[in-house]
Amino acid sequence: MLFLVVVIALALVFDLTNGFHDAANAVAAPVATEAMRPGPAVLVVGSAQIAGALLVGTAVADTVGGVVALPRHLVVASVGAALTSAILWNLATWWWALPSSSSHALVGGLVGACTMTSGVAAVHWGGWHDGRASGVFGVLLGLAVSPVVGAVVGGVCGRLARTGLRSARRRVEGAFRVGEWGTAAALGFAHGTNDAQKTMGVMTLLLVSEGHLAEFRVPVWVKVAAALSLVLGTAVGGGRVVRTLGRGIYRMRPLDGLVSQGGSAGVILAAASAGAPVSTTHVVAASVVGVGAEHRRHRVRWAVVQEMGSAWLVTMPVTAVLAAGLTPVWGLFA
Repeated sequence: MLFLVVVIALALVFDLTNGFHDAANAVAAPVATEAMRPGPAVLVVGSAQIAGALLVGTAVADTVGGVVALPRHLVVASVGAALTSAILWNLATWWWALPSSSSHALVGGLVGACTMTSGVAAVHWGGWHDGRASGVFGVLLGLAVSPVVGAVVGGVCGRLARTGLRSARRRVEGAFRVGEWGTAAALGFAHGTNDAQKTMGVMTLLLVSEGHLAEFRVPVWVKVAAALSLVLGTAVGGGRVVRTLGRGIYRMRPLDGLVSQGGSAGVILAAASAGAPVSTTHVVAASVVGVGAEHRRHRVRWAVVQEMGSAWLVTMPVTAVLAAGLTPVWGLFA
């Protein structure tokens, strides 16, 4: 029982580090464009995150919980190793101010730990069935497609907004800043809907494996705990990533912030409704790149984009190997 409590607490720590990275994306644009100060921005986004985590269904949690198919006695140790590797990676990339994907880190950790304990057969690799992607394939498909969609949506919406408001843009710039309050809340809601559910899925998987739940159904207290941990992470450590996304990729103006946030929120909410766990970091960063490339391509700091891309590419392999190495250590305490 004590071992289970420790791993559930570790899941909440992962959720908090997720807030370091992904939740900071929701406040990057309004803070960078001076539409909001950091304190009010975190308050608005945090409130929206809680609403998103509690009011929307658990399709993403169901997907995450179905990534592995381990014998019950191996679940807690394997998940503990996976969470440890994801937390270490999140902290390292946060320290380096790299907007890395917590989703990649978690899935990589689960795959590595489960492969170590029970072989590749323990991983639900999935595929395309009945018009829907499942398992690891479905997770990876969502993580790969969502940034592309985010970039396209950001670029197209940016072009439409600039064309439609060409003559009045300076006069309504104040309205854009006001609008960023709404889009920041929308992005926070979307983030709570998608990202908090990843932790919910892991916690529920643990409870089912230990016989505390008869079926995979997310309890209310799990939803509340995941939501609060995510908000705490946003408040504590998002500043480094805010600087990278808000100014490091492309120096945004109020219209850019409004468009990138609104487009990102739409993409993430659509993914959540389909049960696809996507990376808020990927979507928001890609949207910022799309907005910047459409308007002033030469102003986009492509070296920063390349650096972020490299971090994204190595996240899953690194966390998989790290989790595989940590699994025997966790097994000593199981």
